[in-house]
Amino acid sequence: MGKCFRKILFGVEAAICLWGVEGWLQADQKNQGKALMEIQERKDTPQDKVPYAAPGPFQVEWFLADWRDENRNRTIPVKVYYPTQQGGPAPGPLPIILFSHGLGGSREAAGYLGHHWASHGYVCIHLQHPGSDESVWRGQPEPLKALKEAAKTPRAAMDRAADVRFVLDRLEKVQTEEGPLKDRLDLKRIGMAGHSFGAHTTLLVAGQVIVLPAGREISQADPRIKAALIMSPPVPQRSAQREKAWQKIAIPCFYMTGTEDDSPIGETRKEDRRLPFDLSGNAADRYLVIFTGGDHMIFSGRAPGLAGFPATGRGLLAFRRDREKDAVFHRLICAGSTAFWHAYLRGDQKAKQWLAEGGFQNLLGSDGTFEKKLVSTPSPQ
Repeated sequence: MGKCFRKILFGVEAAICLWGVEGWLQADQKNQGKALMEIQERKDTPQDKVPYAAPGPFQVEWFLADWRDENRNRTIPVKVYYPTQQGGPAPGPLPIILFSHGLGGSREAAGYLGHHWASHGYVCIHLQHPGSDESVWRGQPEPLKALKEAAKTPRAAMDRAADVRFVLDRLEKVQTEEGPLKDRLDLKRIGMAGHSFGAHTTLLVAGQVIVLPAGREISQADPRIKAALIMSPPVPQRSAQREKAWQKIAIPCFYMTGTEDDSPIGETRKEDRRLPFDLSGNAADRYLVIFTGGDHMIFSGRAPGLAGFPATGRGLLAFRRDREKDAVFHRLICAGSTAFWHAYLRGDQKAKQWLAEGGFQNLLGSDGTFEKKLVSTPSPQ
C-alpha cells in the first residue's frame, strides 16, 4: 500500500468517531417495558396502531458461528438471529440484514435490534470484525489507551468492508447447507446496518468513496446491499472528501443520530453527523432522525462496569450509565428501522407511507426531529 493511500486511510480512521465500544456496552433491555408504557400513553399514537414498535409475529432463535475466510486467513465470528414459528424456522424466502459493530465491539452488539428485526421476519447476521473488535481492549491494563491505538490502524476500514463481502458470499453456502436457514434466505433482498465505526463500514459498502488528494476515488460498494441503516455516522475531516464522499450512494438510507452524539475518541462533531444525509446524491430516498437528548450509545446500548475505567465521576460515566430515556429511544429506533426495512426490502407501500407521511414523526413527538428527501412518493394502498 502506498504512503499516500495509507495517509488517506489514517485520515478516514481518525475521523471515524470510534467510540462504538460495544464489547461491554451491550444493549440493556431492562427498561423496555417502561418504554412501551410511555409510547402507549401517547394519545395520538397508541401502541396498537404502531406495529413496527411492537414485537413481530415470530418467535426468535439464534446461533453462533465462526466463518473462515481462507483467502484472507481470517475468521469472522457471527451471531445469527432468525424467525421461527411453531417450533420450526419461519418459511422463506426471508430478507437479510447485516449488522456491523463499532470499535471494540463484538457480534453481541445491538442484540435488541437483531431480536426485534427477526421477530418481524428478517434473518439478522451480526458480524464481528477481528482487529477492531473487543480483542483490542480485553485484558489490557489501559483499555481506553488500547482503543485509541487501535483507532490508528489504517487497514481496519478496508478489512471490515472485505468482511462484509465475505459474509455475503458465505450466505450462498448457508442457503444450500443443512441447517435452520437452508432454502430460506432471500439473497436478492439484503440490507445492512451499523453503528459508529460500523456506520462507516455500512456507508462504504453502500457507496461512500474515499477521495485521494489527487482526486482518485476508491469505492468498496457492493451491489448486493439494497438498503442501509446508518447510526452515528462519522465524517471525513477534509472538506474535499466531504463534497464527494456520499454523492454516489444510490440505495435508500436511513440516518440516525442524537443531539448529544459526541465522542471522546474521534473528531466527528455531533452537528456534523447529519452531513451524509445532507450531501448524498439524489439517486434514492433518504431519511434522518435526530433524537433529542440522544447520545452516542443509545443505539448499541450501554452497561456499567469495566476493569480499568472509573466507576464514578464525569467523562466516561456519561457514556456508560443508563439514562432515563434509553428505553424510549430503543423503541423508536426499532419502530423507524423496522418500517424502513419493510418499505425497502419488502416493497411495503404502507410502511413507506408511515415513514413519509407523518407516522414516524407523530410517534417521535418531542423526542426527536425527522427529515426526508424522497425521490418518489409512496403509492396509495
